[in-house]
Formats: sequence, structure tokens, C-alpha cells
Amino acid sequence: MEGKNYEEIYEEYKHQSEQQAQVEAANSNPEGKEEFVAVRKNDDGDIIAFKTSSGRELDYITALTEAKSGQIARVDVFHKYGRDIIRSEPDGIKENNLDRLPEF
Repeated sequence: MEGKNYEEIYEEYKHQSEQQAQVEAANSNPEGKEEFVAVRKNDDGDIIAFKTSSGRELDYITALTEAKSGQIARVDVFHKYGRDIIRSEPDGIKENNLDRLPEF
């Protein structure tokens, strides 16, 4: 077998994937729905509120209701630990993960 640089090949793959993820994310909200742009966390680091792209501040329950009904773009709701949880859609872009959004 040839002397392949597997690390280099993998890094190139990741770079191409990141570029494609950016393109797809830019086109993932054609309806112009609100998005979460900032979060508020409690002392334990749990997200307890969200700020939307229109400037609204939503408590967790209201945000959960709107996310479930499809009013908020780029988020999913899943059930774990006996409760519903909001999470960002897995799109390969770490910077838009909910826990990495700026705090308000």
C-alpha cells in the first residue's frame, strides 16, 4: 500500500464538509422564520431563555412551544430524560450551536 497521509486526507475532507455546511446553512431558512441568535444561561450553564432574530426574548417553555410548531428555524426538539429539549439542527457548524451563541 502506498504511503498515504491519512491525516491530511481527513483534514481536506473536513474542510470541504465545513464549506458545504456553510453553503447549506445559508440556504436553510427560505421562509425567513425567526432564529435564535443569543441565549441566557443560569449559574449551572443551562440555557433558560432565547433571543430571536427579531429581538424577542423567549423563556424556555415558550421557545419550546414555538420550536415544536415549526416557528423557529434551524432547531429541533427531541425527547430525552423524560422531557422535551431544544437543540440546534446538526449542520456541521459549531459556531451556531445553541450553547455557543452569545449571551444576552
